[in-house]
Amino acid sequence: MISDDTTIRLVGFDGDDTLWRSEDYYHAAQAEFERIVQHYVDLRDARTHERLYAVEMRNLALFGYGVKSMTLSMVEAAVEITEARISAADLHRIVSLGKELLQHPVELLPGIREAVEAIAADHEIVLITKGDLFHQENKVKQSGLADLFHRIEIVSEKDASTYARVLAEFDLPPSRFAMIGNSLRSDIAPVLELGGWGIYMPYHVTWAHETEATIDDAAPRLRRVDAPAGLPAAVKSLDAAIA
Repeated sequence: MISDDTTIRLVGFDGDDTLWRSEDYYHAAQAEFERIVQHYVDLRDARTHERLYAVEMRNLALFGYGVKSMTLSMVEAAVEITEARISAADLHRIVSLGKELLQHPVELLPGIREAVEAIAADHEIVLITKGDLFHQENKVKQSGLADLFHRIEIVSEKDASTYARVLAEFDLPPSRFAMIGNSLRSDIAPVLELGGWGIYMPYHVTWAHETEATIDDAAPRLRRVDAPAGLPAAVKSLDAAIA
């Protein structure tokens, strides 16, 4: 590991919507879910979107994150919203939505491979992603990026304690760690809380749960980029700030 105490020594990357597309598929599945349910209720009166989200939040502690959790929540929400009038055939359609999500191709964001390679040339890098273990393992494998990472962490939650554990295993102070991701809640806020650095690269669509954090764009340990091409320069700017 790079020993220079005047540089960032470890850079973490999020997976979904930072390295590859993900939320687009979830949004398409939710739209199809609402089309299925609309045959039983008036969507405006049923508040379908809000009620599905409420069920997902209620189930997080039991099911965790990922496609399987969303699918179970869609089934439960469909039964609740339709007052159990939904047909077995339509419930099967909802389950099929989940299966399709698990099988969607891994599509890297434009320019992300080049950005990861450039950062890996000067820093050790680690992938820290959350969600269903099997699904995330498959996406990492399909991405073709696995060999670039010193370590791959698939976790149930991305909070301060998770990052602290990872950094302790690297015997690394937070001040020498930077996390790159599209979620302020999961990728940036916990790292800043520990005293690390965050590089926020927003995606054009984000799950509501991941927007439940606000950080001032002027925060001294935060950088923001709009596309992968800006990531290597952002990391270098952190090295300069530390030096």
